[in-house]
Amino acid sequence: MHAEGDSHDIGRVTSIPATNIDVETDNIHQETDGALTSVAQKRELHSKSPSNNTLYRDAPQGICIERRFVPDECPRTVRSGDFVRYHYVGTFPDGQKFDSSYDRDSTFNVFVGKGQLIAGMDQALVGMCVNERRFVKIPPKLAYGSEGVSGVIPPDSVLHFDVLLMDIWNSEDQVQIHTYVKPPSCPRTIQVSDFVRYHYNGTFLDGTLFDSSHNRMKTYDTYVGIGWLIPGMDKGLLGMCVGEKRIITIPPFLAYGEDGDGKDIPGQASLVFDVALLDLHNPKDGISIENKVVPENCERQSQRGDFLRYHYNGTLLDGTFFDSSYSRNRTFDTYIGQGYVIAGMDEGLLGVCIGEKRRIVVPPHLGYGEEGRGNIPGSAVLVFDIHVIDFHNPSDSISITSHYKPPDCSVLSKKGDYLKYHYNASLLDGTLLDSTWHLGKTYNIVLGSGQVVLGMDMGLREMCVGEKRTVIIPPHLGYGEAGVDGEVPGSAVLVFDIELLELVAGLPEGYMFIWNGEVSANLFEEIDKDGNGEVLLEEFSEYIHAQVASGKGKLAPGFDAEMIVKNMFSNQDRNGDGKVTAEEFKLKDQEAKHDEL
Repeated sequence: MHAEGDSHDIGRVTSIPATNIDVETDNIHQETDGALTSVAQKRELHSKSPSNNTLYRDAPQGICIERRFVPDECPRTVRSGDFVRYHYVGTFPDGQKFDSSYDRDSTFNVFVGKGQLIAGMDQALVGMCVNERRFVKIPPKLAYGSEGVSGVIPPDSVLHFDVLLMDIWNSEDQVQIHTYVKPPSCPRTIQVSDFVRYHYNGTFLDGTLFDSSHNRMKTYDTYVGIGWLIPGMDKGLLGMCVGEKRIITIPPFLAYGEDGDGKDIPGQASLVFDVALLDLHNPKDGISIENKVVPENCERQSQRGDFLRYHYNGTLLDGTFFDSSYSRNRTFDTYIGQGYVIAGMDEGLLGVCIGEKRRIVVPPHLGYGEEGRGNIPGSAVLVFDIHVIDFHNPSDSISITSHYKPPDCSVLSKKGDYLKYHYNASLLDGTLLDSTWHLGKTYNIVLGSGQVVLGMDMGLREMCVGEKRTVIIPPHLGYGEAGVDGEVPGSAVLVFDIELLELVAGLPEGYMFIWNGEVSANLFEEIDKDGNGEVLLEEFSEYIHAQVASGKGKLAPGFDAEMIVKNMFSNQDRNGDGKVTAEEFKLKDQEAKHDEL
């Protein structure tokens, strides 16, 4: 049995008509388990459902068939009018081989039941499954009769064929689809002109592998429905969901036809593709946003130019993980709307609220394009599940919300005042950073002296004792891009819940000590108790502290009194010899600085 153009046509019709000629069968016996089987027994076996190694004979037709192997699954059998591809070995009863498709390394390809085969073979192939192996005995009248084939088949020869069926199809076949994995959620399916990424194993009907994207460890990436694929694959992929797995069976006239692909796929081969869809998008797609959690209170949504801190998990459409800020235990911090991130994220991060969780699906032309990056393959759709921790704008100032003011709130804090207050410090997402209540002691500062970050200094002004307020501080008025290692994240917006407990009025700006009354005309002499015309630090310090104790003088609150006194003395000691003379001594109205007497 050869394809046209081969040197022999064994198995094809020659001069013997393809009619159903019955032959004597009483003498034709096959051995089953070593025992002769009668014609009646053979007919009984033939009437039963066939199984592996079942021997039976189609007595009315005169051929004998032994089904030496029948596959467990047989979704389809050969019918008259089908096109088949099969291997065979043809021998005479004495075992002498007269022909074999294996020798030509090519299956025999032919229509069944259309007179293209000898009558016995036309009948013997009917009912076969792909991968079934049959041993067939064909009498002369259903083979080449009394004429035979010159030089090959003697007249009146009984022919034996060992047949292995490889393929079946019919000209009326269409693409067959069997979905064996369907994802629970399928928001979108493949349409014409979509771009897809999928893995596949390609086999023939008999299961022989001819190609696999898995073996190449790379998806097959292509457009669907615009002629980039064989017609059957174009049809078979339509309607698939990401995560779906299906088997697509394609007849040869919708695949590579009579010629095959010239390499691995023979002519007239049915193809079976086991496909797993990983990715799907259309070049016209924009980003897709799904809001997961939106806070009830959202005073402000992000805008272009804002600086965001957010956590994210990044996956491909099939769920394959490629990156996560959580794994680094650090937020991703960036400006939005200014090209600092991929275009899809630049757009997807607009309009979010602090604390919001959303899913942003980014098509590749708004992500990393055809080239991909790192462990992100080319043409990949990206899925970002984000959680917005905070955002601010570089033009932002602090925000103050007063929750309680006492009835008498006439004395307000100002620069130079000494304040004692409690606070809870947290991030915008509620993460607690610090608390004086937990420590059991107040935080004490001199307002305007640089003892706290600028935003806190601003937030404590014009506050009265007993007042409670919340101060929100953007990072450029807080701890900036660097943050505080191990305590405050970089670029973090801070929230301080404050209660002012005590206020000591400060001195006028520029003064570290003031007189509460008139200054003595003989001030130097009063300080110089021993009257030697020189004042030492001990004399100076004793005098100033005595004035403060009596209420005649006041040191700036919140600072180290001894340091103030030493600085005052150093300023009076012009020549630095450790003592102040009457000539060196000057009152405050004689000085440019006002931390003097």
